[in-house]
Amino acid sequence: MQQTNRQWTIAGRPVGRDVGEDDFAMREGTVTPPEEGEVLVRVDVLAFEPAMKGWMENIGGYVARTEIGDVMRGSAVGTVVESRSPEFAAGDVVTGQLGWQEYSTVAASSIRQVSNPSRPTDELGALGTVGLTAYCGLKVVGRPFPGDTVVITGAAGAVGSTVAQIARLAGCRVIGVAGGADKCRMLIDDFGVDAAIDYRSATFAEDVAANLPNGIDVLWDNVGGTILNTLLAHLALGARVVICGAISRSKTGGMPVGPENYFNLVFKRATMQGFILNDYESMFDEARRRMSEWLSQGKLIAREDIQEGFENAPRTLMRLFSGANVGKQMLRMSAEGGKR
Repeated sequence: MQQTNRQWTIAGRPVGRDVGEDDFAMREGTVTPPEEGEVLVRVDVLAFEPAMKGWMENIGGYVARTEIGDVMRGSAVGTVVESRSPEFAAGDVVTGQLGWQEYSTVAASSIRQVSNPSRPTDELGALGTVGLTAYCGLKVVGRPFPGDTVVITGAAGAVGSTVAQIARLAGCRVIGVAGGADKCRMLIDDFGVDAAIDYRSATFAEDVAANLPNGIDVLWDNVGGTILNTLLAHLALGARVVICGAISRSKTGGMPVGPENYFNLVFKRATMQGFILNDYESMFDEARRRMSEWLSQGKLIAREDIQEGFENAPRTLMRLFSGANVGKQMLRMSAEGGKR
């Protein structure tokens, strides 16, 4: 078995600026043999989330701190190489927080087998953080009803496009906000939204007003900043605003700029609630079951953007903040699909 283990470690704190390649350093360590109750996993595909920037900045306090020199955190799918647990055997395909490294030695209790080994990357998207976030957040915080108007910012991203599809399945009128004509067209043609609004357009505010004659019943926000502020002016009576992310803060650092239109929550007797997936672990089995059904029935499209080569991990993360990705951002560790 290969004895060296390449790892990407945290080398910088990208506060108030974009993530850059200099924020990471490659090091070469050794593979750690598993002890009793542990499993050695070869990492095959890494997943990338906008929240990773916040982890590097140690903002929010909802996850453990990171330190300079730590292996960069990240969920992944991989193949068991050696197991000292009765729960797993060599060759099993598993998923968990394996980190940015070629091999990961983890507690057996921290990983699980993928539900469909022929489609392992579903565990990083529709059946992983993406699907769980969309399902739990929309069901518990958004609470959509048939006929509601649901607006999603960052709608062409992995979470946004999944929220859009679940809202459509719930019988809602769905409007996606995205950057550029191509992404807006994709939202309509591929994901079935009723309308798409380009936030880069000079007529963005007018386009929002034209598409929302009766206001917004559920606003799912992944972006924050001026886009959120514009949309808050169009809430319907009793609206629910779900604050999932704020990718607009990627260049500013700290907390996102607060909305000037927040007092419309009072006028419309609306609610605005922040959402962290960690709080809804009791729903994960239900969410995965429903998402699996929709995938198998062809009712849900899980778009994936898969880059190649472990050396490209930092650049792959950077794609999230430039808007280059379409769908769930992942990276296959090697062009051979992980067969090293």
